[in-house]
Amino acid sequence: MRWLVVLSVFIGLGFGSSTPAHADEFSDAVQALNADNNTDKAAAIEALSATGDERAATVLSALLNGTLFYRQSDGLVVLSKESGNVTILIDPSTMNEVADVSGSEAKKIRINNKLRGQLKGVLGALTLLSKDADKRQNAADEVFKANDPSMLPVLQKAIARESDPDVKGRMLRAQAAIILEYSEDTAARLKAAQTLGEFTDPDISALLGKIANTSTDPEVKKLAKDMQDSVEGRLAAWSFLGNLFQGVSLGSVLLLAAVGLAITFGVMGVINMAHGEMVMLGAYTTFMVQDVIRTHFPAAFDWSLAIAVPAAFLVTGAVGILVERGIIRWLYGRPLETLLATWGLSLMLQQLIRTLFGPTNQEVGNPSWMSGAIETSTGLVLTYNRIWIIVFSLAVLGMLALVTRKTMFGLQMRAVTQNRAMANSMGIRSGWVDALTFALGSGIAGMAGVALSQIDNVSPNLGQTYIIDSFMVVVFGGVGNLWGTLVGAFSLGIVNKFLEPYAGAVLGKIFVLVGIILFIQKRPRGLFALKGRSVEG
Repeated sequence: MRWLVVLSVFIGLGFGSSTPAHADEFSDAVQALNADNNTDKAAAIEALSATGDERAATVLSALLNGTLFYRQSDGLVVLSKESGNVTILIDPSTMNEVADVSGSEAKKIRINNKLRGQLKGVLGALTLLSKDADKRQNAADEVFKANDPSMLPVLQKAIARESDPDVKGRMLRAQAAIILEYSEDTAARLKAAQTLGEFTDPDISALLGKIANTSTDPEVKKLAKDMQDSVEGRLAAWSFLGNLFQGVSLGSVLLLAAVGLAITFGVMGVINMAHGEMVMLGAYTTFMVQDVIRTHFPAAFDWSLAIAVPAAFLVTGAVGILVERGIIRWLYGRPLETLLATWGLSLMLQQLIRTLFGPTNQEVGNPSWMSGAIETSTGLVLTYNRIWIIVFSLAVLGMLALVTRKTMFGLQMRAVTQNRAMANSMGIRSGWVDALTFALGSGIAGMAGVALSQIDNVSPNLGQTYIIDSFMVVVFGGVGNLWGTLVGAFSLGIVNKFLEPYAGAVLGKIFVLVGIILFIQKRPRGLFALKGRSVEG
């Protein structure tokens, strides 16, 4: 039946009247789309694409998008365009309006998922000869996915005239896939398998595996298996790189969350259980900044994070000073009371945010320069927001290192850390140094919140997600050592990501925690212990 429909379209060419043969061919193929069953519709789609008419892409796109109709009065296939309550019908052959009718007089030509897949492949084939290289490349990819042998002639024609090496490679991939699966020529199939083996693509691996399992030709079967093993080996290497990037990405998040804690806990010896809430306050500051920009300065949205970073630092730094002056300074040398007081403070801050903003997640958008990703055919995806967070975390760490090493405040902070009594005797106001140090750690936590708002839900519980991991990073890297925090964050991030495929996220984190406990039994002061005459708690 399917081939009868195709045949009827071409037979119509010989019985044309006063219209040109090409016009009859196109019109008859379009009209055949209004068939009673999907098999005949599939044949009509092939016949229409075979006409080579430029209008075929428009008609087939309309069919795919659900804007191809037929008029009930005479069954004429038409393009449809809505204009208020009136449906304007357009003749695909002339692109002229046929009539204005009510919506009930025009019925949509319906298709199933199989036909949608066929349409995507056919449209890809029709675009193979486009002047736009990007369109040709996308078309070659669609033809590869469709893997329809009827597209081989137009694909070979496109390969013969293609000059762009990247696009030609995609076309050769599609041609090889079709030949390998449908050709009966052993030599051609072996050459196709060799061609496919040069690509590093999960879809190629799946196709080669299918041929290796189903082919009755022993030569083709063996070569397909060998090529699949080769592709799988390269995919494994790319997967390793992907896991490494994910690990570094997680490490950068842990670094941002932990570097502020390395100041308050590592340098000052304060167990601040409200550190996660400083991260949360930074994220909510970002939300407020973006809300103001969306309302009053929408054109400046791409600058929202540049404004939110210093704003979050100032807000959380000010909160940090209030916490240190109001609570922490009365509890120095009493770690249990400090832990309980800051834990209670964390609950109060969470409830305050729930009261002001509600318990639900808040929308924080990505600027255009943080949207999208670098994607490869190997399955490796490098998202721009993660890349920028890695850069930002290293920049924050570098800035903090400059502050602690090259400024008077940094010198005083290190002096108080190493020997408070001696620092006081030298005239350093250790109380204010403590306040500013706590403000610095809290401010950096707020900056971390700005970054985390781009990849995580902004909610009152945001900080709780990272507080335990932050303490693990600081303890593992070495209390009070910034470079230890860097190494600890990236080490834990990478180990976590490589364990997840085998143990799962939760069990993997448990293994890491057990490993850290065993490690600090041997090195209680972490990887890089802080050196000094007296490190006080």
